[in-house]
Amino acid sequence: MAGIPLPRRDFLKAGGALIIGFGFGGPSFEQGPPAAGGIPGAPDPKLIDTWIAVHADNTATILLGFVELGQGNHTALLQIAAEELDLEMTQVSSVRLETESTPNQGGTVASASISRGGPQIRAAAAEARLALLTLASRKLDTPVDRLAVSKGVVSVNGDLSRSVKYGDLLGDKPFNVPFTGTAPQKPVSEYTLVGKSVPRIDLPAKVSGKYVYMQHVSVPGMLHGRVVRPRGQAAYAAGARVMALDESSIARIPGARVIRRGDFVGVVAPNEWDAVRAAQQLNVTWDRTPTLPGNAGLYDQMRAEKTIDTIVADSGNAGSALERAAHVVSASYRGPYQAHVPFSPNCAVADVTTDTALVMCSTQNVYGTRELVAAVLGIPAGKIRVQYYEGAGTFGHSCYDDAAQAAAIMSQSVGRPVRVQFMRWDEHGWDNYGPAHVAEVRAGIDADGKLVAYEYHGWQHTWMRTETSQQLALGTPAAEGGGLGINKMTLGGMYSIPNVRLVNHRVPGVNGYLKGSYLRSPLDISFSFASEQTIDELAYLAGADPFTFRQRNIVDGRWLGCSTPSQTPRSGRQEGRRRTYRTRKP
Repeated sequence: MAGIPLPRRDFLKAGGALIIGFGFGGPSFEQGPPAAGGIPGAPDPKLIDTWIAVHADNTATILLGFVELGQGNHTALLQIAAEELDLEMTQVSSVRLETESTPNQGGTVASASISRGGPQIRAAAAEARLALLTLASRKLDTPVDRLAVSKGVVSVNGDLSRSVKYGDLLGDKPFNVPFTGTAPQKPVSEYTLVGKSVPRIDLPAKVSGKYVYMQHVSVPGMLHGRVVRPRGQAAYAAGARVMALDESSIARIPGARVIRRGDFVGVVAPNEWDAVRAAQQLNVTWDRTPTLPGNAGLYDQMRAEKTIDTIVADSGNAGSALERAAHVVSASYRGPYQAHVPFSPNCAVADVTTDTALVMCSTQNVYGTRELVAAVLGIPAGKIRVQYYEGAGTFGHSCYDDAAQAAAIMSQSVGRPVRVQFMRWDEHGWDNYGPAHVAEVRAGIDADGKLVAYEYHGWQHTWMRTETSQQLALGTPAAEGGGLGINKMTLGGMYSIPNVRLVNHRVPGVNGYLKGSYLRSPLDISFSFASEQTIDELAYLAGADPFTFRQRNIVDGRWLGCSTPSQTPRSGRQEGRRRTYRTRKP
């Protein structure tokens, strides 16, 4: 049955897996890995068999906890593992990311795949290699320090007449060794793979059209589903309230039926086009009380809010230095909401039984998605299996968790697998938007064109914590998350400025705003634009080329090292910019 988790033993059995123990006297692979960190069904990160399986054909499976989003991190992580194991890239592979079988390494965000995942994979591979060399030492009756490894073949000082393959050391029998974390790692000077360009493992299938994206996934006996929501979007906190619903309005569509749970409304049908038609034709009356200020009033509303203020940086005396500056630019910028709207609307397939569930979806964190699905289904997280399939590219938190929850709700309601794909208007209307931003910037230079003062005030509201499907189905109140404030690195951090003042104005609550979430480089797009446009204006007043002006004011060698001789763009997508200049007479 699709909803029953596949045991790890069966999952990795193909090819004669040799699974290496990683615990402190813990159970062997044959006994099954224990739960990790109190997370039911998650492989134990203290066991190497959670990370690596060595097969009888002298290949290895590397179990990765970070999803492939198109950035090539799976290729890079396999490079790290192969390097440490002394294998070639053709000898290593990974498996589909899922709960039950792959480690919980947290969300695939920022550069975590390599910065956090790389050291974990390297340490596990080094420990596995040491264990294999210990076994080879016994078999070849030779000290470990006289053994050499190439392509997974262990030999005595390179003599292949006295050698043994990784895959032959234990055959199909698993073994267990303690993970001490002290296994020696290969010196960088000996790297042959890491640091080199290797072919991306995912690209051949993608360019040939054979790659299976989430939108391609189907299972036997599934129904097609669509969510039904008001077009457009009200304020996040307001949600969408059903006033009346006429199920007879889709009675003529074959097999179509309405799914309703609270204010969550969806339709399912055996045929996808019938589900699309049913979603369009279903007669629903919504409470559409206006709750948004509109584009014209958004920025004034944010600016007028009683904010939670934080001084991010305060060095020297920016106010006094600006009064003495030869040239000063004061500017206001209005950064609009930015939708994620991936090329293909989000999709998920769910198969929910009485007490188990299988959910196939796109996500940045399979274990995090499992917790969200558990909340809407009322099923313990340990009974839910989430499989990852790459979807259309998206820079940040798109509607993938919303789609997974919607599919799970519909499948639980009908007792059959359901595939849900959002329509384009669902994505536009109910996406998690990169929050809007208001910036007020003042910066000044002296008569020689050197930056002497910089002041930045930024207003933005926080991120969402409740997906729309859960909000509508369970009546879960809209909740705000941490959000991201202005930062020193983006705002003048690359320049040598003696007087700096940065103030973050956090707009509290979620009433009156769209559902915000992180976009790629959260909010830095708005920060950087406002900041660097102001720098451009100062370069103009100084009579300097914008690039040369920046070079003169940057002292950090790393920033200078990555600069290129091209001018900074002097136009961009911002709203309502206003500027004032003040030039001090010599």
